[in-house]
Amino acid sequence: MQKFSVVPREVFATIWRNRHLIGNLIRREIMGRYRGSMLGILWSLFHPLLMLAVYTFVFSVVFKARWSGGSESKGEFALVLFSGLMIFTVFAECVSKAPSLIVGNANYVKKVIFPLEILPVVAFGAACFHAAISFVVWIVFYIAIVGMPSATILYLPLVLLPLAFFTLGISWFLASLGVYLRDVTHITSILTSVLMFLTPIFYPISVLPEQFQRVLYINPLSGIVEQARNVMMWGQAPQWHNLGILAVSGAAVGWLGFAWFQRTRKGFSDVL
Repeated sequence: MQKFSVVPREVFATIWRNRHLIGNLIRREIMGRYRGSMLGILWSLFHPLLMLAVYTFVFSVVFKARWSGGSESKGEFALVLFSGLMIFTVFAECVSKAPSLIVGNANYVKKVIFPLEILPVVAFGAACFHAAISFVVWIVFYIAIVGMPSATILYLPLVLLPLAFFTLGISWFLASLGVYLRDVTHITSILTSVLMFLTPIFYPISVLPEQFQRVLYINPLSGIVEQARNVMMWGQAPQWHNLGILAVSGAAVGWLGFAWFQRTRKGFSDVL
């Protein structure tokens, strides 16, 4: 029986070895989503813009929400909201797909030479592509409403590195678990919806009582969204200590998810 390495460096090694295959599968995933539609890839713009408009109307017009210490401008409120929503959407899209990744690609399981572990990476790459389009929209609106963003926005890739670790680790775990327990798809859908409101997307975490702030920071997305918003909107450098904790814990989750996937993949063909 083939043995699969679970050493930490194998996480990066397998991505590097299969980088060309990953790139091709990401392109196929993106083009396949819009194949046959009249507007094609433009649909990737309409969904985030529509959700942005709906959330902004509900929270800034109906509930008259204002960001703590921020401007009264509805345009700036929309930018703050969108900055958090972009980040959460990457996580939610990958995690929602993860339980069905192996089940939906059962034909790959029988191919010994196919690296199944790259499927969550492909899903993450496709999600990042759509996030990049949303980011371009955000930049255009920011320049139009506020002006040129601060140079601290260049820290954004570094701030989002823990997001990649967390997302891939959880995706590997759920992709494997979804083979053995089909209910995971429905459970994940519910938990993702709940998590959206437990992440400071629609509100600043500072408005909560201190005891609730500590609870929300258990959710690693809270720290990532707060740090990303600081470098994007408020011109603040990352909080390096907190970012370091997020990076280390994210790397641990990434490796544990990968190790779980590699240890359990031997039974995929028997179940499928």
